[in-house]
Amino acid sequence: MSAQGRAGGGPERRRNRPLRETLDELLAHTRDIARRAKTMTHAEVDYAQQRLEWLADEVWRLATGEATPPE
Repeated sequence: MSAQGRAGGGPERRRNRPLRETLDELLAHTRDIARRAKTMTHAEVDYAQQRLEWLADEVWRLATGEATPPE
């Protein structure tokens, strides 16, 4: 892999903006959960888990070009 590819500044970033935005959202959500995990209610944990699964499915769909992620 080239240095440009590792740095994240390559053409893939420009070509697949929806993927980049979804990955950014996934990272932000994961960081929020990590910060708040000990104080989250059961309902908040359930919602956070569902959202993580949905975001992961979206990343898969956008990265592979599949209409729906595998079950």
